[in-house]
Amino acid sequence: MSVPKLYLKSDLRKSLDAGFLAAFGTAPQRYFSAPGRTEIGGNHTDHQRGRVLAAAVNLDTVAAVALNSSDTIRILSKGYPMCEVRVKELTPVESEINTTPALIRGVAARFAQLGCKVAGFDAYVESTVLPGSGLSSSAAYEVLIGTIINHLFFDGRVSQPEIAMIGQYAENVFFGKPCGLMDQTASAVGGLVTIDFFDKEKPVIQSVNFDFSTCGHALCIVDSRASHADLTDEYAAVPGEIKAVAACMGKEVLTQIDEKDFYARLPELRKLCGDRAVMRCIHFYQENARVPKQVAALESGDFETFLKLIRESGYSSYMYLQNVIPAGYKEHQDVAVSLALCEHYLNGRGAYRVHGGGFAGTVQAFVPFDILEDFRAGIDAALGEGACHVLSIRPQGGVEAFVEE
Repeated sequence: MSVPKLYLKSDLRKSLDAGFLAAFGTAPQRYFSAPGRTEIGGNHTDHQRGRVLAAAVNLDTVAAVALNSSDTIRILSKGYPMCEVRVKELTPVESEINTTPALIRGVAARFAQLGCKVAGFDAYVESTVLPGSGLSSSAAYEVLIGTIINHLFFDGRVSQPEIAMIGQYAENVFFGKPCGLMDQTASAVGGLVTIDFFDKEKPVIQSVNFDFSTCGHALCIVDSRASHADLTDEYAAVPGEIKAVAACMGKEVLTQIDEKDFYARLPELRKLCGDRAVMRCIHFYQENARVPKQVAALESGDFETFLKLIRESGYSSYMYLQNVIPAGYKEHQDVAVSLALCEHYLNGRGAYRVHGGGFAGTVQAFVPFDILEDFRAGIDAALGEGACHVLSIRPQGGVEAFVEE
């Protein structure tokens, strides 16, 4: 199935042109876009080379771009300082860990390793994928930079899944975050997809044939308004603890270990790795098995079963994965409060779950249309205006955007 071209709305194009002119004193030559993503199934399964169900959404990061005849990449994102990266200096910089320049440098470095002659360009960027929103603003940014470099300097020869892997490389090696590959893949590929990451070099990506607009429910993301600051260790502990269990069994990741073998060695693993690590592995096995069931339910039109599986995912993440409340937090339990609000306003209908990495960020809810306005009003009253976002699925992944004639 062909994906339609992405066209910029006139007001966005005018804003991008004005921002580019103010930053660089000239007009842009081309435009590019990469969407945020929503994780629908597979909470913390990708880093174990498991399965996920994910979708690109109608919030994106967009850039106006022009070559600058230099050896420097200059990128100005609205509301942030200018980032400058010299393309002759493409090794990790310790002082850049956890910064935007690290992502730019990492993406450029990987393209250079692939034989691409990266040169300087200017870009002015605007985004509706708010940082910390749980919709993967960092992945959208990585995919955006990768898409720009791919089209400007490599004739578009790198595939969208490969751009996702380039983004992950930048985040792992240069940015310093041990993330999986789901976020980048969903953003790069677009649409509603299920991904099996067992073969880390060639993940299996399949489109899912389902139209959410026909299900009688709105796909909502609830922003808990919590900060990700100082939570890097919490996020890193999830894959770290699970991989420690796998290592005790002589493997790299849990997908290489039969579930029966895991349970057979449970007493030993509890002693060696601790109970939280073991519980997180239990979540993985359950969640990884849930994804194909979710896909089958959608493709057969059984939306009630799909909602049941979403609820099960939420319970498993809360109880076993334990990525709702950061360790030791008493005064601030923002995601937990958001989940409680969803339960209250849904009142037994629809479904809700922690979304993405957890600990801070967002909750996902499937809300029946007839109670959507009351649900949104209740969430916004409790968490602040605009906390509840109603999303739609975007068919395009990371692409060049065009201007309608």
